[in-house]
Amino acid sequence: MRRRDFLKTSAAAGTGVLGSAVAAPLAQTRKPIRIVLGGYAPAKNGFSVSLKRIGDRIAARFKGDVEVRYVYNILDLGYRADDILWLVESGVLTLGYQSSSYFTERVPEVGIADLPFIFSSTPAARAAMDGRFGRILAERIEAGMDLRVLGWFENGFRHVSNRVRPIRVPADMKGLTIRVLPSKVQARTFELLGAIPKIMDLTEAIAAVKAGTLDAQENPFLNTVTYGVHNFHKFHTASNHFYLSRPIFLHRPSFDAWPRELQQELRAAIADTVAYQRELHVREEDESAEAIRKSGGEIIELTPEQHKAFVAAVSPIYDEARTQYGRELLGLVNLT
Repeated sequence: MRRRDFLKTSAAAGTGVLGSAVAAPLAQTRKPIRIVLGGYAPAKNGFSVSLKRIGDRIAARFKGDVEVRYVYNILDLGYRADDILWLVESGVLTLGYQSSSYFTERVPEVGIADLPFIFSSTPAARAAMDGRFGRILAERIEAGMDLRVLGWFENGFRHVSNRVRPIRVPADMKGLTIRVLPSKVQARTFELLGAIPKIMDLTEAIAAVKAGTLDAQENPFLNTVTYGVHNFHKFHTASNHFYLSRPIFLHRPSFDAWPRELQQELRAAIADTVAYQRELHVREEDESAEAIRKSGGEIIELTPEQHKAFVAAVSPIYDEARTQYGRELLGLVNLT
């Protein structure tokens, strides 16, 4: 494909990380569009591998006309995990991902995805995120932030780990300090379980776990191992209390200024990579569980009765949710 025939009105053809916000014919500028993909995981982690899969497809499709760069782990550069929101919204990064809980301060309706035990299985959760539930959440994010949401990576079901004691029933949570994401719903959930929730960024949580000043945290097994928490926490309860997704979002002014063929190719690349990442996540969870056991950790599988006890303990949050969220969203998670 000749350069003069491609992306003739691209907004990214200027200077800087993303380029000028004013469209210019590529035939005049002769500068490729720069796309910077960023995340907050090591390069070999599934999220980083998935970013590269997206970028490599775009680079191969538009060779010479698009320049793709990666910042796999912004933590290595001294940023916090929550910084990825403003890094993308301001255009420093073009594309990023982040757990949906981080959006709830600016887009409160997204908090409905933080409700405990609303999905019975991974297939049910994926169907919801790929269906109307996920589309409405994306619309709400786009209405409240200068982003374009194109898909949902799987962060998956989350489990409690701690340094104090095995957790088998809600009473075992009593008095434990536990890190939660920046979500009022998550904080309320653990209050109902008798714990003391502390909203902390990932960087703060890792430091507190290592220092022994935080009793517990909750994450998929993959995250627990990726960030080394399993080296400090012996007890891991497969509680499956939240299922979280990570929206894949772009700097909206850049994306909206691109010609349609680049937009369409990026949408296709993300759709393909979401399916790839989700299956990779399943394998990584299994491998991480094995790593926990090898390090001397204990993974506690709840019985059906124990699981029901946790659901019952947090049940007041569902009535509270009915006063906070719209009827349409509530109906999509069977809370009307």
